[in-house]
Amino acid sequence: MLELGKYEGAILSSWGVTIALLAALVFVTWRRSVAVKRALETAEKRASDNG
Repeated sequence: MLELGKYEGAILSSWGVTIALLAALVFVTWRRSVAVKRALETAEKRASDNG
C-alpha cells in the first residue's frame, strides 16, 4: 500500500467519496436513459397509431 503519512485518512476518504459520487452519477444517468428511451418508444408508438 502507498505510504501516505499523516494525511492517509483524508486522502483515502476523499478517494472513497469521489468513487461513490462517480458511481451514483453513472447510476442516475443510466436510470434516466432508460426512462427517456421508454418515453420515446411510447411517443413513437402513439405517433404511428395516429399516423
